This record gives sequence, structure tokens and C-alpha cells, in this order.
Amino acid sequence: CVLCRRADSAPDIYGEKRQQDGLCAHENCLHLASGLPVRRPNDMGADEFLPADIRRAVKRATRKVCYVCGERGATVTCWQKGCKRSFHFPCGREDGCVSQFFGQYRSFCREHRPEQTVQAQQDGETSCLICLEPVEEKLSHHTMVCPACTHAWFHRGCIQQQALRSGLFSFQCPQCKDSKKFLPEMSSLGIRVPIRQPAWEADGAFAELYQRHNRCDASQCLCAGGRGQAEAAGPWYLLLCSSCAARGTHRRCSALRATAATWECDGC
Repeated sequence: CVLCRRADSAPDIYGEKRQQDGLCAHENCLHLASGLPVRRPNDMGADEFLPADIRRAVKRATRKVCYVCGERGATVTCWQKGCKRSFHFPCGREDGCVSQFFGQYRSFCREHRPEQTVQAQQDGETSCLICLEPVEEKLSHHTMVCPACTHAWFHRGCIQQQALRSGLFSFQCPQCKDSKKFLPEMSSLGIRVPIRQPAWEADGAFAELYQRHNRCDASQCLCAGGRGQAEAAGPWYLLLCSSCAARGTHRRCSALRATAATWECDGC
């Protein structure tokens, strides 16, 4: 990556790698680079960056030293007024800096990063609601709590993984299911919530639940076209069980009237 100088390929951390005009850069490094404008959204809605703008950002960064690693080429600058700390995105992430992946894509150094202010107390030893391992005794950069119910505690890394799997429209507190307070708070604290459908829908895990039963299950199917044949009306119209919808029959195969609208299988 021309912006962070790392060859790492971990989409959950850096975003996808983009290559154009001889340049290679991580998606997150592009968004967070100070002074790098988004020129035009493409037809798919993803942000685009012009190669000339990227080269200018790289040139500007040669004058900035990363306060974490001490090397030049730091493209991310703390947004806190009066703070001049700059850093490479991966270096800042490792040092506890916070980057926000929405709006103006602001980043803050470790000293000026946003912190949770919600009043929450633990009842004895508390475990992360996601991994079930113990969390710290109080709020910190690595230990977070739901601002709505104030009872769901979790590690930063655990809630980040849940955000990546849930996507913007399904991300919510794993305990109270709140999203109105939960989503803005987690996003402001640096949790990246991608704008995409949940992973459990994208991988087709529940595709079968959306499929309508489409065959005749009568002990003897009389339809010349077979059990999978169905017509829009008449004796070969396929009725599904009105209780379970998991069994079907042609009207004639179950000796039903040609206008029958409901039917229930033997199991129900």
C-alpha cells in the first residue's frame, strides 16, 4: 500500500486493496488519509480516488513523521484542534488511535480519541457477551458497554467482528437489540460497520427458508406432468398445507373440488 507501506492483506482491518494506474492502496487507508478527496462515486456507489490525488497525498506525507513508529510517510492526522500528531493507519490502530469510518472519516490519536461516558457498573466478574471471556473491570479502549441497556459488556475486537458480519442494517446490541443508541455510539468509537447485507444472508445460509414448497406429495400423483407440475387454476392447481406449508397436493390427487382453496396434510 502506497499510503501505509504495508503489504498486509486483511480486509477486516484494512479493507480491500485497490489497484489503479500502477498504485496499490488499502481502502481504509484511502478514506482516512488527510486531505485526500473523494472525487466521484462510481456506478456501484463505491467511493473513487483519482491517482493524481493519491500521489499528492503520498508526497505530502513524506514531510510527516509517524509518532508511533518514527518513520516518515504518515498520511493520517489527528482531528483534534491544535494536535499535530500524524501516523500510519496500521500504526495508529496498534497504538490505540480511533478512526471513524463514516462522514468525514476522522481519526484521533491515543490522547484525543473519543471515550465512552455512559454510567455503567459491573455486577461481580463480567464476561464478554460474545466470546464469554472476562472483560476489564471498567470501561476502556478495549472494553465497551451498550449505551442503551448498560448491561452488555464486550471486547472491542469482538464487537468489531459482529459489526462486520451484521452490516449496517442488522448491527445491534447483542443483548437488548437496541440500534438507535448502539449504532451511533459504536461507530463514533471506531467500530467499522460496513454498508452491506448480513453475512448470514449473503452466504445463502437461510436461502431454503425463502423457497416455497413446489411438489405434490399425495400417495399417488395423478398429474400427467408429474409431481412438479402445477397450473394456475383447476384440478392441477397445487395447494400447500394450510398449517405447515411443507406438504403439497394437486386438487385432484386429494379428491378436492376444482375450486378448493385450502387443504391440510395428514400430519397436521
